[in-house]
Amino acid sequence: MRRFLVRFLLVGFFLAVASFFLLALYYRNNFPVNTWINGVYCTGKSVEEVNQELSAGAEAPVIRILDEEGNTYLIDTAETGYTADYSEPLEDFIHRQNPLLWVQNMMLQKSHVLFPKFRLDEEKLRQMLNGLEPVRQEQGKETDVTIRFSDTEGWVLDNGLDHRLNVDLLYERVMESVADNSFEVKLEQSGCIYDVDPTALQLKLLSLWDKIDDFQQCGIVYDMGDQMIPLKGRISAGFLEVDSSGLPLLDEEGEVVVDSERIKEFVSGLAEEYDTFGKEISFQSTRGDVVQVPGNGTYGTTIDQEAELAYLTEALEKNLDEEHIPAYVRQGLVRGRNDIGDTYIEIDMTEQKMYYYADGELVIETDVVTGNTGRRMGTPAGVNYVYNKQRNRVLRGEGYASPVKYWVPVKGAIGIHDANWRSEFGGEIYKTNGSHGCINTPTEIMSQLYDAVEIGTPVIMFY
Repeated sequence: MRRFLVRFLLVGFFLAVASFFLLALYYRNNFPVNTWINGVYCTGKSVEEVNQELSAGAEAPVIRILDEEGNTYLIDTAETGYTADYSEPLEDFIHRQNPLLWVQNMMLQKSHVLFPKFRLDEEKLRQMLNGLEPVRQEQGKETDVTIRFSDTEGWVLDNGLDHRLNVDLLYERVMESVADNSFEVKLEQSGCIYDVDPTALQLKLLSLWDKIDDFQQCGIVYDMGDQMIPLKGRISAGFLEVDSSGLPLLDEEGEVVVDSERIKEFVSGLAEEYDTFGKEISFQSTRGDVVQVPGNGTYGTTIDQEAELAYLTEALEKNLDEEHIPAYVRQGLVRGRNDIGDTYIEIDMTEQKMYYYADGELVIETDVVTGNTGRRMGTPAGVNYVYNKQRNRVLRGEGYASPVKYWVPVKGAIGIHDANWRSEFGGEIYKTNGSHGCINTPTEIMSQLYDAVEIGTPVIMFY
């Protein structure tokens, strides 16, 4: 019985040893127990079997190309005939395993990550690279330096020497990123961006450009009230005198030359846009329509063109950096193209109405009587302004002397005043029994207007 037991144990031992070594021999060419690679269960499988599973489940990666401005350009390798081959890393994995230690895997599951070798169509990859924006821009560049004038930007430098893209090197870097599984190329850091050395003529143009650019980076800003006008760029660039080649002229000291006539044209253009004195205006009336008020009044703005020409010439020479309010020969209550603003008196001679607006709010509305049109004394239309205020004044003219409590003159002898001799206002009184040209107003209303209105307030008068 004892011999039988010993023999049985010996046979069992030799069978176990034989099984151990047979499995060790088996795992020399197959993956050991409890082995997972990239999420695939590999136990007992051959390299070819695992490679097929991993390749079938591999997604085509996207190659990212980044420029220094943070823009990202993508290449989908699925469009380049991409395939993934895990054979080499799998073979290497198998050879690095000790088949005699397969028993250890039975007690612990082991997960591994392997990277494949990629294959793709190089011609298709080049075609996709050629379609990227940075490559298209590079292929459209000329290796030259030119200076040109743009109506929107001023003088512009087209520099075909700087920031060039080495397309062949980019292709190599992309292939390297595929090989090392990074799938990313940064143009600047990878050395794909380079500069071309300029010729003597190109150096001369670049030197000229530095002077031009310095000048047209002008820091003067015109404060026109409702608009700020920076002279930087197109405006200041237009002040430069040009030579026969069409490029900015340099003086004997090598500095750009300012054309005084062009400065004069700019100042004249400002006046054309912002001067209102003597010009017809479009006015939104309280009655609802837009009326054309003739430019024969006393109110308005006129820029002092001579003073501005002198200022701007000196300011450009000194390269000043400042906000500038222009000088005026005369100035409205509000600076800007709409110098009437939202505080004004409106006199509608057709409707025989007067309105006073303060900060856009209607404060006073009243019937009035204006100049007698039947006797050709009609109140003239135009934009005027309150140039004085007086109490208890006697208004005199040919054949009359009328005492008034409130006198608000707006144009010469024409003004707004009370008329206690009238019992009615408005309607069509002005056609046959109107004033000598003034705006007759009820006394109680005139008292309010006199206290509220300030000298300089615009008065818009129209039919």
